[in-house]
Amino acid sequence: MTQPIVITRRKAQLTAMAAVVAALAGGFAPAVQAQSYPAKPIRFIVPYPAGGGTDIVARLVAAKMTISMGQPVVVDNKPGASTVIGTDMVAKAPADGYTFGLVTDSHAINPTFFPKLPYDSFRDFEPLTQLVFVPLVLVANPSLNVKTVPELIAAAKAKPGKINYASIGNGTPHHLSMEWFKSMAGISMTHIPYKGVAPALTDLVAGQVDVMFTGTSSASPYVKAGRLHALAVSSAKRQPAFPDTPPVAEAGLPEFDFMTWYGTVLPAGTPRNIVMRLNQEIAAALNQPDVKDKLGGLGVVGAPSTPEAFGAFIRTEAQKLDRIVKVTGVKAE
Repeated sequence: MTQPIVITRRKAQLTAMAAVVAALAGGFAPAVQAQSYPAKPIRFIVPYPAGGGTDIVARLVAAKMTISMGQPVVVDNKPGASTVIGTDMVAKAPADGYTFGLVTDSHAINPTFFPKLPYDSFRDFEPLTQLVFVPLVLVANPSLNVKTVPELIAAAKAKPGKINYASIGNGTPHHLSMEWFKSMAGISMTHIPYKGVAPALTDLVAGQVDVMFTGTSSASPYVKAGRLHALAVSSAKRQPAFPDTPPVAEAGLPEFDFMTWYGTVLPAGTPRNIVMRLNQEIAAALNQPDVKDKLGGLGVVGAPSTPEAFGAFIRTEAQKLDRIVKVTGVKAE
């Protein structure tokens, strides 16, 4: 009569041991995953064309990550639809850490500007880290014969709607900054949207359009070569890349202050250990002395952050940009 009791006890012991082993295995799973990640190339989607400021910064970071992570981090340019095309690819990618994307102010404002997005700008992404702050510069083709903000305002008032301005897409920072400028100055100019910085600047230099706000890094070569005039920077303070160019606020519109930014996101549901690994890799890349020097030469400032801080920042920016849309009355075109 005792034997069944012994067998029962052994079964119970074996069952308990199995449960412990399973629990330990589950606990080790993230560590094992972290050790094996990355096991293949990582795709870095940039929703802008090659050649612009976003592309330059992304490639600087990707090159450093390729070295430190031991796998290629490949920049994949997917421009169009005010960043919606590329960003949608990130939202719909597997949440395994092998696809992440670059976002800018457009990501924060698109929910207000485009009510029928194919993704939710907040729920469908894991914030990863901010990359940089980017001041904009207001540049004009020399044929417009303006070299200051007051001269541009006077020319626009003399020819309402006749001056054309370029942007890199409807609802982008380049678009909203100019609409805010127009609203404050009480002037009318015609918006010509492009699919990226490079084609917009090409037409601006060629005289197909007259003015635009663009990143200091993109504008600098053309200004130095005398092919564009720098009228003002968008930030409240002067910028090292354009030390002789006043802020818009100094040039007649004292409340104007606009800085764009770049950051990175992952598909929602990406494991936390992978989020943190990528966060640390990007921060390490941005903090390397040669990268800091190159960013400084481009007129941008590295600003790595925690995922939580970047997520909160995006929501704050969305509220600010929403106010600008309401003040200017900008509509999707």
